[in-house]
Amino acid sequence: MRTTFSLGRISGIRIGVNWSVLLIIVLLVYGLAVGQFPAAAPRRPAAEYVIAAVLTAVAYLASLLAHELGHSLVARRNGLGVEGITLWFLGGVSQLEGDVPGPAAEVRISGIGPLVSLVLGGVFSLVAWLLQMAAAPGVLVAALAWLGGINLLLAVFNVIPAAPLDGGRLLQAVLWRITGDRLRAAVWSARSGQVFGWALIVVAAYLVLVRRAYNWLWFALLGWFLIGAATAESQQAMLQARLRTVPVRDVMTASPVTVPASATVAQFLGDYLPGHRHSAFPVLDGGQATGLITVHRASQVPPEARSRTLVRDVACPLAEVAQATPDEPVADVLPRLTACSEGRVLVFDGGQLAGIVSSADLSRALDRLSRNSGPAGPARR
Repeated sequence: MRTTFSLGRISGIRIGVNWSVLLIIVLLVYGLAVGQFPAAAPRRPAAEYVIAAVLTAVAYLASLLAHELGHSLVARRNGLGVEGITLWFLGGVSQLEGDVPGPAAEVRISGIGPLVSLVLGGVFSLVAWLLQMAAAPGVLVAALAWLGGINLLLAVFNVIPAAPLDGGRLLQAVLWRITGDRLRAAVWSARSGQVFGWALIVVAAYLVLVRRAYNWLWFALLGWFLIGAATAESQQAMLQARLRTVPVRDVMTASPVTVPASATVAQFLGDYLPGHRHSAFPVLDGGQATGLITVHRASQVPPEARSRTLVRDVACPLAEVAQATPDEPVADVLPRLTACSEGRVLVFDGGQLAGIVSSADLSRALDRLSRNSGPAGPARR
């Protein structure tokens, strides 16, 4: 899910918003201001309903953000990188980097989100009840009660054992623990998501077409999204299973073209780049790899500063570049890919740079696998 604009950072985690959030805000504000609040607190000024609806919609988005922050912060404590959080039409997405170390960590990372929503739902509901007992304004009570109910619903819905919901991740952790095979568990979890998505669509279609319950169109849309996301996760797990048998040395580009750290950005763009059909180059300093320079990172330097800016100053540091050894399975390397190195992997043999792996190399490997073998299921141990 792409970020349309950024809201800043919380605990070092980038917070972004997709344009589709504007749609959900408009729909929420309209539904609350026209239907929910007038029914709960009649005969109040229209402006009061609108202001309360806007504030409630913002509080709802803040609740979604708290849910995703729970995932991200616990993931970071369990050794994963967090690229950012993006809020969108159907909720939020935490972009995590790295591989979950085990089933227990998966339970912690996946379970914290619904737990945050459950706590928020309980707090909002409790405050609404206390204010109602104190004869507080009806619109305020209605807003807090709605926030309590929607957060409780979010917590319950997310623990349904169907990927990509949090419950699907929890199911994957349980299956992983039982079978000892993470990829097999991921495929089964994804299939549960596909079944649940189709069930939502069938039920929604019946209620819309037969019962004329048009509000169930939302559930049909949600089911369609779940099927797409679960199918993508299943395909990814199956591809990783295939790549378990492929060592890095079979896909890497050996003896890659390098760029000295002392070169200027102008020299890199004018002298090194034109003669090679690559967009990323390892950076060497004293014969040792110290990072990776990409065309994108070099192009971010203003033209007037390129002649005095060194490659080492703009390259992605080695610590932030995915690294591998020649004999590792490609499947084990994929979770290490980072945004900083734009999907490249530097391969080291005995501490010396031996090669580089790009997304094109991985695509060619997958293409060879698809041509040389039939459909493959998840690998078994």
